Amino acid sequence: MKLIQVRGNTFCIDTGMTAIPIYKINDEEIIMLDTGWVKEREGIENLLEENSLRIVGIINSHAHIDHIGNNDCFKKKYNCLIAMSAFEALLCSSTVTLKTYYSSQTLSEVEKHFGHMVCDTDIMIEDNQNKIYVCGIKFKIFHTPGHSPAHICIITPDNVAYLGDALISYEVMEGAKMPYAFILREDLKSKEKLYDLKCTKYIVAHKGIYSDQDITKLITDNLNFYKQRAAKIYSLIEEAMTLEDITKAVLKSFNISIGSISRYAVIERMLRSYVEYLNESGMISLKMEKGFLKYSKGNTDL
Repeated sequence: MKLIQVRGNTFCIDTGMTAIPIYKINDEEIIMLDTGWVKEREGIENLLEENSLRIVGIINSHAHIDHIGNNDCFKKKYNCLIAMSAFEALLCSSTVTLKTYYSSQTLSEVEKHFGHMVCDTDIMIEDNQNKIYVCGIKFKIFHTPGHSPAHICIITPDNVAYLGDALISYEVMEGAKMPYAFILREDLKSKEKLYDLKCTKYIVAHKGIYSDQDITKLITDNLNFYKQRAAKIYSLIEEAMTLEDITKAVLKSFNISIGSISRYAVIERMLRSYVEYLNESGMISLKMEKGFLKYSKGNTDL
């Protein structure tokens, strides 16, 4: 792991897997923007210790396992504040509320695999809120729902925008067979909104640091990439198919292997968003046939 200065007091922890921004209040105190995977904890703590840094605040872009994985641990260790959008804070307030998101998995499975995500949020960010103060420092908030229900982008006082998972890097696009969005239609709208941001630097969680000139092309290429994935899934739908039928076709065409129930749940969540997008776009329609819900092609102009 390494610490990279992005601009002014805004730095970034490169974990190898993710980019985690931090804002230095002074030589010792920092505000983290997300806390990473639980397996990254030891490396993050070692890096902070080597640089004599202490976490006094956390602002989360959204409540996914790779972004709030160390929230509870860091809060207990450093007695720091946590700020998060109100709905995302509710989701990770207990394993029962987490199950509303991981609905296809049992409560026992949620407790086992995602229990460490549960944390107490101190500052709730509302949908109409465009700024917050954490430890006296002002951060601008740019709402980008879609990848998760209430995903936000966070702009530091150095005019550096942390985009979280609102965009993915070219490296991720090269390897991603079916990138995730909670509601793809809303995610695409939020990606379009990013054109309006006028920041000096941009940090993408997975992963990279981009200039104002580079980000416009990345937004366009992200939009095209997600739409191309949807078009590919659309092309695999033949006659009337259940979601299970579509899943089988996608697994074969995309060469995706599934070796566990939890892995299947992940793939099913990812695919459902694309199927819902095609349905909402009028590309496919849903009907009841002999007791089964089936999808069939409608409009052919994607």
